[in-house]
Amino acid sequence: MTSEDMIAEGDRVVVRLTARGTNTGDIVTPMPRPATGKQVTMTGIVIARLANDKFVEIWHQVDWLGVLQQLDLIPAPGQAS
Repeated sequence: MTSEDMIAEGDRVVVRLTARGTNTGDIVTPMPRPATGKQVTMTGIVIARLANDKFVEIWHQVDWLGVLQQLDLIPAPGQAS
């Protein structure tokens, strides 16, 4: 996992990240599929709120659509289905 950007302001920290890996486990949702063995790159953003030096809230957004497209489970725009 690579931290592309990190911004801290007041009690919040925001991280934009990129993770890379290989799909070696079966996919159970949205539709069960066996592992593809394909390499994928996933991007996302995490926002965390701290209080008393502890994380008390965390929100995250990940590009799951992009991951499913890389695994050929959902057609990318312009791809025939």
